Amino acid sequence: MMRRAALALAILCIAAMPTAAERLVISLSNARVGVTSSFTGEDLVLFGTIEPDQGKTLMPSGYDLVVTVSGPPESTRTRRKARVLGIWVNVDTREFVNVPSYLAILSNRPVAAIASQQVLRRQQIGLAYTLLTQRIGPDTADTVTNDPFRMSFVRLKEQQHLYREAPEGVTFLTPTVFRAAIPLPANAPNGTYAIDVKLFARGALLARAGSALEVIKTGFEQYVADRAQHDGLLYGLGTTAMALAIGWLASVVFRRD
Repeated sequence: MMRRAALALAILCIAAMPTAAERLVISLSNARVGVTSSFTGEDLVLFGTIEPDQGKTLMPSGYDLVVTVSGPPESTRTRRKARVLGIWVNVDTREFVNVPSYLAILSNRPVAAIASQQVLRRQQIGLAYTLLTQRIGPDTADTVTNDPFRMSFVRLKEQQHLYREAPEGVTFLTPTVFRAAIPLPANAPNGTYAIDVKLFARGALLARAGSALEVIKTGFEQYVADRAQHDGLLYGLGTTAMALAIGWLASVVFRRD
């Protein structure tokens, strides 16, 4: 009897829970960014709408949106210097494994005001709650937010404009139409970027949508990179011929009669 009562109570609780009545429709202004030698960065725009299911109404309390843009994963090593006998030397090192090479968290207000710490940590929203795995001895794990290596890593990424958290990066044009500006710096890594859009209301996650963009080299730079990677012999012969030609031209120009 107790098991049946518990089962009936669980069914009633599930039935009483509000179902998500919204869905996200998003579109990116440019899903393919070409990088040349004159590339100085680009601002992409993400547009989206909030659409209720048929027969449902929108939340009267309003919505919150968080857009997370993650660049291709990379592994990098950080070092801590200290003065030893009057000389600055590396005294400790830590490797970050498969962390985002680019990370932007855009929202319509500070993420701390959108949801609780438990929800932010579970959804990995915000720089403080994003998983940044470190190799510590033979193991890999994330560390506390105030870990010196983690803090220094995030600070250096922010100085390079590769990590950012913008609490005003999302703008609601109407109660159901929004836009988000995604800034790509000149040093943005090449590869595929994942875009994750989360819709919140009263601190609860209602809907989620995803997209992607690609940052690639184009023009002569891409041709040279492709030849170096796929046609090593042809690339070697070409660079050798170019070096000989430049050397011959220099000998002609600076020849003394």
